[in-house]
Amino acid sequence: MVAIAQLQIWQRQQIIFRKGDAAAGFFVVKTGRVKVFNLSAAGKEQILNIFEPGDSFAEVVAFDNQPYPASAEAIEYVELIFLPRFAFLNLLHQDADLSVRLLASFARHLRHLVSLIEDLSFRQVPQRLAAYLLQRLATSDRPDSITLDLKKTELAALLGTIPATLSRAFYDLNTQGILRVEGNEITICDRQRLQRLSEE
Repeated sequence: MVAIAQLQIWQRQQIIFRKGDAAAGFFVVKTGRVKVFNLSAAGKEQILNIFEPGDSFAEVVAFDNQPYPASAEAIEYVELIFLPRFAFLNLLHQDADLSVRLLASFARHLRHLVSLIEDLSFRQVPQRLAAYLLQRLATSDRPDSITLDLKKTELAALLGTIPATLSRAFYDLNTQGILRVEGNEITICDRQRLQRLSEE
């Protein structure tokens, strides 16, 4: 796969591709983070996923030869490995193990999208925020605190809301003593209540 890989460098807030652009291949994140999102007719952003080093995205275009179904933007300085569609398909015919790994990636993306649909359909913003904080806490190297590494507008778009509603949710959780907010630092004061809220 190294023979067909192409290194691409993108700066913060650069658009990698837009929904509807002709698709020539897909990407693997080497460094940095990429958000994949859609915009409503009114310009409201919904982040579908955030991809980190080791993640691949836009693989679907390698198979259906259709335009990109969403847009992608570099959240920060990003190095991407670009895999051209036709060269990658030729490689798949020669490597069954690579095909299995790609199917596993599809499965992860599908599970994430199903979870996103459930959140947007059945949970209110405080419940979505609680679930997000618990997810981040599970990967934090500190037992009761996390550092938010997304802008408020990006976190709101990830949770399917607007910044003002997100701020209100943080304020309410802070007032209830469930968490404490100090800039980008979030301290979880009552993990059990946060867990119960996420499950409502």
